[in-house]
Amino acid sequence: MVESPGPDQLCGTGISSGVKSGFHPNWTNEEHSHGRHSESQRTHSGVGSVPGQYPGVVPILDSVNIGSPVSNPYKQGRSTGIDKRPQSGPIFVRPPGPKHGGLGSGLVGDFIGDGKHHGGDEQAVYAYAREDLDGWETRLNRSLPNGFFGENLTTRRLDVSGALLGERWRVGEEVELVVTTPRIPCSTFRGWVGERGWLKTFTAVAQPGAYLAVVTPGHVRAGDPIEVVYQPDHDVTVSLAYRATTTERELLPHLLTAGDDLVEELRDAARRGETIELDPEPRH
Repeated sequence: MVESPGPDQLCGTGISSGVKSGFHPNWTNEEHSHGRHSESQRTHSGVGSVPGQYPGVVPILDSVNIGSPVSNPYKQGRSTGIDKRPQSGPIFVRPPGPKHGGLGSGLVGDFIGDGKHHGGDEQAVYAYAREDLDGWETRLNRSLPNGFFGENLTTRRLDVSGALLGERWRVGEEVELVVTTPRIPCSTFRGWVGERGWLKTFTAVAQPGAYLAVVTPGHVRAGDPIEVVYQPDHDVTVSLAYRATTTERELLPHLLTAGDDLVEELRDAARRGETIELDPEPRH
């Protein structure tokens, strides 16, 4: 279990290279990729007195979502848990152990089909902002219910993709989580959403949502408050890490400024100067 930082370590930092930004349906892909937003847009996305939160309001869990195994038509011979549904009661969250041979998801009752690429301690919980889902609803002209992106936690009033790597959240009265890495979209996600060119579109917007590790286990439920209790002294956000490892190779060296908050996989990619190759679109 990771030790929580003491009160003398708690701090808030501004963002430079990794501008925090919630999705806005009228932004162009280029504006998303490079963080070029007006002051009004930045306030709308939650950048205020407390980085990562909307000014003057308390972030909350809009829903806690878990998925049951169903046949995966996008990966032959496998099942998937991407169809996650909101739960009415409390769900226990704990470290699931290693990616290979562990329990998979950090949420009890949640299924992960592809244990090679998903789950394990560093990807125990996946969070996505309701505001970003709303933006995608506008852009795609379709309904996207909580859990549709495969997220375990659908948040409100929290800039999830603008969170710093190593940032810590207290959820409800018991649970503490630490931001570890961005979500990398896979062929299952592409097939599930069903939009032509989806991985390219999702990547250009660079609002991937965040994976989190479990520092302190406990129960979470819809309506729980979320408090950002610690932010490290660097500017590497989830969105910046995603851009660096997918489309903006020149940002890779900057990831190393996150120090110990950078998981080994991202650190190795930054040192080798390697980006992640997304699954190719199927031929029609």
